[in-house]
Amino acid sequence: MTTSVFANAFSLEGEIALITGGGSGLGLAIARCLHMAGAKVVLTGRRADKVNEAAEALGEGAYGEAADITAFAEMPDLVERVRARVGPISILVNNAGNHLKKLAIDTSVEEFGRVMDTHVLAAHNLSRLVLPDMLAAGRGNILFTASMTSFIGIPQVIAYSAAKSAYLGMVRALSSEVAGEGVRVNAIAPGWIDSPMLRNALAGDTPRAEKILARTPMNRFGAAEDIGWAAVYLCSPAAQFVTGVVLPVDGGAAQGF
Repeated sequence: MTTSVFANAFSLEGEIALITGGGSGLGLAIARCLHMAGAKVVLTGRRADKVNEAAEALGEGAYGEAADITAFAEMPDLVERVRARVGPISILVNNAGNHLKKLAIDTSVEEFGRVMDTHVLAAHNLSRLVLPDMLAAGRGNILFTASMTSFIGIPQVIAYSAAKSAYLGMVRALSSEVAGEGVRVNAIAPGWIDSPMLRNALAGDTPRAEKILARTPMNRFGAAEDIGWAAVYLCSPAAQFVTGVVLPVDGGAAQGF
């Protein structure tokens, strides 16, 4: 009995999850963990070959749907395709992102806007599109991938920092609107996780990598699955009274000296 109760608390059987940026990196790790917990997962990204290959590798119950989430007018069609193919979305993971490493003075309005479009406007657009089915069902989860830049000042990433900080306000506002309808809204703030985006951000910048590790009490980069299992928890019955939370998964970096 105890084992069964424990397993059910973290089970995502019957859930249908859409993960943006799901073809690689943290998005794929989140998809993998949600899938292992029993959810059907739909991976979306711009490259059809990448999301389809990733879905095939995950196996039965995983699907690829190519889409550009910044093509805002096309997103109702994506949601409808998922609904027709798998069923109504009960978990949305707003994970897709882009990165821009530039001094603030060198960051153009257009560059800033592209980062905001991918992170903030796309996440809002998809969230509002999946909410009707969640509200009708009286249950659902929306999860955002935030960042250490949501909490601390890091140079040369002003657009990314602004976008990830905006997630905190979105989580608070949206969770307060829909909590009474059975829909939970949370975020994970990954620390420095070994991923293609991190490796690109640190390329040729050894002092930056050393500084990161020096302020991380665990003295290492995290693994992508650390974020995936946190996502399972936040979307599972075990977290049924958790909403409006931004959970750092960072090896202590937010509190490190």
